[in-house]
Amino acid sequence: MTTTMRQEEFLRRFHAERPGVTGEALARGAGPDGRSSYAMLCDLVRDARAVLDLGCGDGLLLERLAARDGRGPGGGGDGTGAAPGGGAGRLLAGVDLSAEALAAARGRPGVPAGAALAQARAQRLPFADGSFDACVSHMALMLMGEVDLVAAEVARVLRPGGVLACVVGGGAVPGGGDAYERFLPLLRDAVEAVPAGRRMPRLGDPRTRTREGLGEVLRGAGFGAVGWETVPLRLDGTADEVWAAVSGLYDLAALTGAEAAALREAFRDRIAPLTGPDGRVPCAMRVHVAHAALPAGS
Repeated sequence: MTTTMRQEEFLRRFHAERPGVTGEALARGAGPDGRSSYAMLCDLVRDARAVLDLGCGDGLLLERLAARDGRGPGGGGDGTGAAPGGGAGRLLAGVDLSAEALAAARGRPGVPAGAALAQARAQRLPFADGSFDACVSHMALMLMGEVDLVAAEVARVLRPGGVLACVVGGGAVPGGGDAYERFLPLLRDAVEAVPAGRRMPRLGDPRTRTREGLGEVLRGAGFGAVGWETVPLRLDGTADEVWAAVSGLYDLAALTGAEAAALREAFRDRIAPLTGPDGRVPCAMRVHVAHAALPAGS
């Protein structure tokens, strides 16, 4: 089994159990201007009439994109075909490895009935050349193997001048001393204590997590310069809310139920001194918001 196949099998198993994990962790996060990371992507493609969500998960970003188009709630779509569906207005499509996540997306009231949702690999997209004005990807591009091929496929299905906009993880806010920064050493110790055979495979290509690396990948597919912004997301909340956010990391898949419970208790002890009079705990993580466009005349 190739490295990419092992990565994809792990992701399928993980999201079969937690199809909406990313939204559960990050949907309430807010940057310095009050926007969520989902809103940041919507703003970057505000003028696009046909948008592909790469790694769409349970459809949260598709719902936000549809809402920006002034749509009312719709049912779930399951078409693939050669071009995206969606009826009048903005055309939306999404691909994901997880059948369970796609089922959740089809059942999400805010995802338009005509949205083309396909279980597919990003390295082989089931859409015709030049189908989209924009492609968005929220915390998914960084997980994908053979990312040069992914970039080439995205470029293929975009029209001249088309935009790729993505959010990738950036880790803890350096020196923040908040809950997320305190959680990461606890998680590392917990994972290192389990047998190597139970640990998750290394996911994605590290180049996608830096401006220079992502620029190298996208230039190879014909994209122009990468716009890049590092944004701290506030995820403050009760101890339970903060745990729900940090426990969505893939690394926890290596832990048994008892080991995860022990990690949770250790985490609660570690953040107890941070808890304010209102019961809220400060928590923040960084994300990188990146975008690049194909030449208009390509």
